[in-house]
Amino acid sequence: MKYHFIAIGGSAMHNLAIALKDKGDDISGSDDEIFEPSRSRLEQKGILPENTGWNPKKITNDIDMVILGMHAKADNPELIKAEELGLKIVSYPEFLFEHSKRKTRVVIAGSHGKTTITSMVLHVLNYHDKPTDFMVGAQLEGFDNMVHLTDDNDFILLEGDEYLSSALDKRPKFLWYQPNIALISGIAWDHVNVFPDFETYKKQFELFVDSMTNGSTLVYNEEDEILKEIALNATKPTRKHSYSTPEFKIEDGETYLDTDEGPMPIEVFGKHNLQNIAGAKWVCQHMGVDEDDFYEAISSFEGASKRLEKITETPNCIVYKDYAHSPSKVKATTEAAKDQFPDKALTVCLELHTYSSLTASFLQEYQNTLNKADEVVIYYSKKALGIKRLPDLTKDQIQEGFNRKEIDIYTNAEDFKTFLKNKSFKNNVLLLMSSGNYGGLDFEELKSWI
Repeated sequence: MKYHFIAIGGSAMHNLAIALKDKGDDISGSDDEIFEPSRSRLEQKGILPENTGWNPKKITNDIDMVILGMHAKADNPELIKAEELGLKIVSYPEFLFEHSKRKTRVVIAGSHGKTTITSMVLHVLNYHDKPTDFMVGAQLEGFDNMVHLTDDNDFILLEGDEYLSSALDKRPKFLWYQPNIALISGIAWDHVNVFPDFETYKKQFELFVDSMTNGSTLVYNEEDEILKEIALNATKPTRKHSYSTPEFKIEDGETYLDTDEGPMPIEVFGKHNLQNIAGAKWVCQHMGVDEDDFYEAISSFEGASKRLEKITETPNCIVYKDYAHSPSKVKATTEAAKDQFPDKALTVCLELHTYSSLTASFLQEYQNTLNKADEVVIYYSKKALGIKRLPDLTKDQIQEGFNRKEIDIYTNAEDFKTFLKNKSFKNNVLLLMSSGNYGGLDFEELKSWI
């Protein structure tokens, strides 16, 4: 097959392109910007576009399928050319569904934790040599590529994103998958640029459970009251299994999970991660892994990339970075770090990077999310505001949004780096939360400042 990727540089798109290249398919693609690690990984496979930008001449009649990424707009010149030629054009999730029609589809959804839970399930299956097709949104230790597609495997494990499919398909990605087994971790308003109010956002999850196959199984977090109501009202799933935070204890900065065999040390920490483990256990059991085998494998799970990922540790300071950006994630991650290290001062550096977090009205959703931090630093780029065509934020708006007066605010990347270089981190935990990179912060260089 010959595939052309419009917006090949995306995290998910470039992984799919590599997966198809590894299967022996002919791959081409374009993008207006390609960042690391996508650039190096595409180059290694020989499918990095020679030039950035869009080139309609790449769209020819011999292309079997065009795969359209969300980054590409409706007026993209390559897309227009593909439409003129009558080529088959599919979104990323549509392609995955077409591939998995005859497989048992396992979909992990939710406003938070879906990448971690998907990674946990995949880690357990890999530990016990149970092959599966998969698509995960973050890099996982021991895996070269986070998309794996075969003709032979019975299961496919998919991270179910509620964001839109493509410029031609405004439905959430997860509505394509029609799961046989699904997990929902929780519902907290996100993507305000697409879902203007909570009811609209919540509706997508109602549609998701309604899209499940007849006789399917739904696993859900019963501690989320809104999700619990949706789950109990759902008619498509025949079986429903709820989960909640399991019993655990923290001793000397280490978390122990209560099991039938006694306390078991685990590598991850925080209430959300413990909930994630409970949900992942149910999913793994439905995929043929019994409870004892699950615990044996999960004890060695160290987390997905950028999810409470330890950057460095010195006698003075422990540094973590986390992808947290939505209010529920920010609150949970902050509380997890403080609960794990109650005797250390917690410094939180949060980048406002997404459209939602940079919107003054949405800032109110962050009320009290950083209460457990001893010191709070907010960074955002005025350039990002300009790109998103949003008005500048004021210090008062940020303080009011977080309900916190003691906040240091930086809008210049060099000033933020200078703060980190000059700060004394004695007996400290530094938590860096962002879906961006603080204007180009070098995490390797950061280690030398701690």
